[in-house]
Amino acid sequence: MKIHGSFSVGSKHYKAGDEVPWKHVYPFFLIHMLAFGASGFAMAYGSKTPDISFLYMHGGIAIAVYLFFYFAIFGVDEVKWMFLNALFGLLGIYAQVGWLLSLFGKQISGYPLHVHLIPFLYFVLYSFLMRRAILDFTRSNDNAVRQKKVENRYIIFTLGINMACVGLQQL
Repeated sequence: MKIHGSFSVGSKHYKAGDEVPWKHVYPFFLIHMLAFGASGFAMAYGSKTPDISFLYMHGGIAIAVYLFFYFAIFGVDEVKWMFLNALFGLLGIYAQVGWLLSLFGKQISGYPLHVHLIPFLYFVLYSFLMRRAILDFTRSNDNAVRQKKVENRYIIFTLGINMACVGLQQL
């Protein structure tokens, strides 16, 4: 994958336009973000929630660092579309987080709006990373026809998940 900005990781420096193997990007971020996202989710919706300022500090700092890397790796246009798609998919995110909470006997409506900010942002970042990983794993970035097929399947799959989450909450 070709990166869009410059950054350093330890003693290794990457500059805009460098090719970086996907295996150096996705495994680290997918595991790391899953751990931080799960901890943010647990803190926001757990039985003993920390003060909201701690939740925002814990999640906000990590999200800021992830965004720095997202801009450098994927570019401004991709990150812009990530946030636009998140706005379009807000109801889907609400349904999926609501379903996850229902697994713990909780309801999403039982929490004030400001509590949802960090878990929702993690969800947006992780969903974006999954989409990018799928495009890279299927080698669809440089093939417009394949990319369109993969993205259409991703959309259908995501809509199916969102509908299933809404349905499961109704049970």
